[in-house]
Amino acid sequence: MVEARVAQLTGVYAVSALGRGADAQLAGALAGVPAFGPVDRFDTAARRVTVAATVPEVGTLPDELAAAIDAACRAAGLDRVRRAGCALLLAVHGGPALDAGPAPAVLADRLAARCGLSGHTRVYTSACVSASTAVADAAARITRGDVDRVVVAAGYLVESDQFALFDAGRALAVDGAVRPFSAGRRGLLLGDGVAAVVLESSTGRRRGVDPVATVAGWGRAGDAFHPCQPEPGGTGLARAVDAALRRAGLPAQAVGYVNANATGTARSDAAEAAALRRALGAHGTRVPVSSTKSVHGHALEASGLLELVVTALALRHGELPVNAGWLAPDEACPLNVIKHRPEKSEATHALTLNAAFGGANTALLVGVG
Repeated sequence: MVEARVAQLTGVYAVSALGRGADAQLAGALAGVPAFGPVDRFDTAARRVTVAATVPEVGTLPDELAAAIDAACRAAGLDRVRRAGCALLLAVHGGPALDAGPAPAVLADRLAARCGLSGHTRVYTSACVSASTAVADAAARITRGDVDRVVVAAGYLVESDQFALFDAGRALAVDGAVRPFSAGRRGLLLGDGVAAVVLESSTGRRRGVDPVATVAGWGRAGDAFHPCQPEPGGTGLARAVDAALRRAGLPAQAVGYVNANATGTARSDAAEAAALRRALGAHGTRVPVSSTKSVHGHALEASGLLELVVTALALRHGELPVNAGWLAPDEACPLNVIKHRPEKSEATHALTLNAAFGGANTALLVGVG
């Protein structure tokens, strides 16, 4: 009997305002202390909001991405010989913020050459679902047997253009805190995020590498409801969750934790709560839920990968991150939100969700054990 192929995370690395390295992300998420502070990277004098979660003494985005890719490959036990023929899928911003640097496709090719990845490259610039879409594509290629190994990398460093756009659009939280699913939430805050992961078939185990987790399922769906506003009933995100569970062959009750997209905005959080109830039924109001954006901020194109790393490590560690910034329940979000302190768990599967302007939705189902 031929063993079914699965996509295993064999190497992970991430950088955010919580610190450098994958372990720093988990420690920061479990501590539940938000990393937001005054922005000194550019002038915010004309802005309504002047805070974000930024990394001190950060390098350029290409340098940070290259370091992350090298670190993830080393964690997976990939020397330069084993990196040969490995593809690189890169999620970055595709708009004006990169005018001063290489175009995304050029950046991907340069990073691949710099890090010894000689397979094909592909870029993802689909806003806040960029990285999670790249992970879904990588997992699909591995489980189909097209490839044995893929590196996925993603990066966003808070910069003036996107900061100004979100501030002008009244999307940033004027009280300087992100409060997912909570009454009194005022909006999102941006944060640095650079991450890289190695996804493989069983080749990692044959090298003696113990996988961090598996990407057991994935789903993608669109709403086509509004350029900026989510579909209130959460139908698109619910379809993405349904697809992830079907692909994994698991029931809703198998989900032991949800790292929600929840940005702390009124409509988005309510729509996501509706999506969880629609997709998971009664279990949707019982499963522990939090949004780690409440501590590391919204890393835009890199959010999906940063949150995948945190979710996988939390599941493996058996402790679920707190939902920081909580004030009081909101009747529009009747969920089992993890408040005040982390929650011990023996769950083996978790969902990490992302959504983007234009109605794009993704769900990644992570498994351990």
